[in-house]
Amino acid sequence: MGLFSVFDVAGSAMNAQTVRLNSISSNLANADSVSGNPDQVYKAKSPVFEALLKQELGSNNSVGVRVKEIVESQAAPLIRYEPNHPLADAQGNIYAPNINTVEQMANMMSASRSYQNNVEVFNTSKQLLMQTINMGR
Repeated sequence: MGLFSVFDVAGSAMNAQTVRLNSISSNLANADSVSGNPDQVYKAKSPVFEALLKQELGSNNSVGVRVKEIVESQAAPLIRYEPNHPLADAQGNIYAPNINTVEQMANMMSASRSYQNNVEVFNTSKQLLMQTINMGR
């Protein structure tokens, strides 16, 4: 792996973490939404990452990451009995997404730290390249 490949790897990781942060923000924004129909309730979204591989001399070397897909949660919605709610169904129930906000916040901190780590990889690599260039002067 060349020195310039570090930028590709860190950049792909930063893109993946950006998608992860956007998914988490969407989940948190919709955590308190409700519906009168269990099929129309917001479902939490999570990205699935996939390593990008490069064929070199017959071996697989990891050269980055990408978002393979974004999956929706299969968790059943929360049912609350609120007959006076304007969205309540005939039985007086409303349906809310089954989103654990504490878990989402922990995921947000993890994604944010991973993004920051990749920014540091970028900056350190840039400094090393600049020092290497300056050695040649």
